[in-house]
Amino acid sequence: MGRPRAFDEDDAVRAAAGLFAARGYEGTSVDDLVGTLGVHRGSLYKVFGSKRGLYLAALRRHLDEDVLPLTAAIAVADGLAAALAQAAAAYDSALAAGLLLVAAAERAAADPDTAALVDEGLTALERALAAVLAADGAAAAPPGLAQALAATVLGVRLRSRAAGGRPGAEAVLALAAHLLR
Repeated sequence: MGRPRAFDEDDAVRAAAGLFAARGYEGTSVDDLVGTLGVHRGSLYKVFGSKRGLYLAALRRHLDEDVLPLTAAIAVADGLAAALAQAAAAYDSALAAGLLLVAAAERAAADPDTAALVDEGLTALERALAAVLAADGAAAAPPGLAQALAATVLGVRLRSRAAGGRPGAEAVLALAAHLLR
């Protein structure tokens, strides 16, 4: 009979999501994960199978707990300004904010499982934006709006990271408002 698991899987996935969001998949080593998560290498492999397995679990968690609830709230927001403000506030507060965007830029083209999760998140965002635009009486959202918004936010995020910081809600809100004009 094996020993009981010495770590909480949900906590490990949550912490890994933050690490992958901050450093990307390629920038995060198994040693980084073991050290940050406080788990033994063997336990990590036993539970998740591989670094990629943990990455996919972290991205799935990010979608389920951060992205999809946010898109549901955006879809019923009271107007475009409220939806964008809500999105910007969530962007600033989520530990793993941006993991979806980092995954889109770094892994989606090379990994079909990552691509499917990224597509799920961006499709949900696009539907939410279309719903709030329709409620505001605006024209239909142009195709690819979520992708354009995601790419713009990712670009700001990467430039800010290179400068040693992180864009605030105001920067994200301003970019989103500009894209939606």
